[in-house]
Amino acid sequence: MTQRPAPRPLSDDALSALLGGQRFGVLATVRRSGHPHLTTMVYSWDPEARIVRFSTTADRSKVTHLRRDPRAALHVQGGDVWSYAVAEGEAEVSEPTAVPGDAVGRELLAIVPAERPEDEAAFLEELVAERRVVIRLKVDRLYGLALDFTG
Repeated sequence: MTQRPAPRPLSDDALSALLGGQRFGVLATVRRSGHPHLTTMVYSWDPEARIVRFSTTADRSKVTHLRRDPRAALHVQGGDVWSYAVAEGEAEVSEPTAVPGDAVGRELLAIVPAERPEDEAAFLEELVAERRVVIRLKVDRLYGLALDFTG
């Protein structure tokens, strides 16, 4: 019988690197019924502050869930299907950006991928029209595993 590799817990540094190396993850919030609500999200990881930031609109279910119960988790797959990281904590939701270029709008602009919008002013106006908010997940627990499977 062939011995299969055992799961290997990842260090805090390795988990932080995994979060920083990805752009998409699955955000879990808590529905009123207690069941999880899962949604794939683009995110930005700030390892020094231990905050994950997301952009969404004020009318989304996840915003309603988080305003009622701030507990949330982000699941991020590693570079293969055998590794993952989970960031857990409590989230806060900003007020919608109200004036192009306000503090929330600037925070939202920082979440977008490295390539800045060609017309930043138009982008900031669009964020206001969409009633965009920032979800800030304050991470108090990181965990995850890797499975060193080579076959």
